[in-house]
Amino acid sequence: MTSETITASASGTWKLGDLTVNRIGFGAMRLPQTGRALVPDAVPRDREQAISVLRRAVELGVNHIDTAAFYFSGLRSANELINRALAPYPEDLVITTKVGQPRDPSGAWLPHAGPQQLRGLVEENLRQLGRDHLDVVNLRIVGTDSIAERFGALAELREAGLIRHLGLSNVHPHHLTEAQAIAPVVCVQNMYGLGVRPDQDAFVRTCGEQGVAFVPFYAIAATGGQAGASDSDHPEILAVARAQGASPAQVRIAWTLHRGPHVLAIPGTGDPGHLASNVAAGGLRLSEDEVAFLDSLHRRNL
Repeated sequence: MTSETITASASGTWKLGDLTVNRIGFGAMRLPQTGRALVPDAVPRDREQAISVLRRAVELGVNHIDTAAFYFSGLRSANELINRALAPYPEDLVITTKVGQPRDPSGAWLPHAGPQQLRGLVEENLRQLGRDHLDVVNLRIVGTDSIAERFGALAELREAGLIRHLGLSNVHPHHLTEAQAIAPVVCVQNMYGLGVRPDQDAFVRTCGEQGVAFVPFYAIAATGGQAGASDSDHPEILAVARAQGASPAQVRIAWTLHRGPHVLAIPGTGDPGHLASNVAAGGLRLSEDEVAFLDSLHRRNL
């Protein structure tokens, strides 16, 4: 790709409710630590590096940051790093957070929060971010059980003005239907990417048909998940990357954005170089033949 600085605006825009965001955003999960995230023994990241990455992201036009109060290591909290780096917040910055299953101070996962506990989790995010309301809150769940009571509790907080818009994370299609009967849903955040969860393809399309943003997590990391992307990639993806003069990670991001105008990308990193490369992927234009080729790889679930 060109060495000219490409900003997040190259990816186009989408609206989360009444909030317009560039389709390339930033995921904060990797900021509090180096290496594997969401584990008790995570190695804290250098504070100034994390702050500089956040500030550079905004300079590059990122106006959608995904975070959570449970993104932390022994010394770092993603929310508090965001607060320190970016407050007072730019007017166009949209911060999306999620609640559902908290972690204790040691980093161990606690049981999923019931309806009565969700207000406390929302208030924890408000305090850490230094906000009087949250732009978007995703209810994150594990399993297939009904979410009506829990989503209803968040809908009440939306009515009270603590939350502007609501979303869902790690859900099944029937959860979207269930939630929409209670309150508007602006986004669905599920694991998805090139060769990852092709069974989600129909759900991605359904979200687009209903005007709901689909926000994949681990779109670059793929099966690496919380450990991050590996140093190598599938040979056929490498071939497309070479043809484009791009990195495999950029090809994965570009393919993700090609899944529909409602699909957003939130690649996360603590490395300034990777950040610039991820943002620039929003300007990568795959040919029709390349998209068809990558689609075929995706269906093979590589």
